[in-house]
Amino acid sequence: MPQLNPTPWFMILAFSWLIFLAIIPPKVLSHTFTNEPDSLSTQKTKPEPWNWPWY
Repeated sequence: MPQLNPTPWFMILAFSWLIFLAIIPPKVLSHTFTNEPDSLSTQKTKPEPWNWPWY
């Protein structure tokens, strides 16, 4: 039964982990966001009260 021979499956496992751990993360981390978040101002704004009619 060929599936009991671990030699080819171990190499497939080793190469797939090599791809997942060495090649894919730099490619994913090299992407940049199109809209960078602006820095928030340090001045706090006063919240406006809600003037809802409470009927």
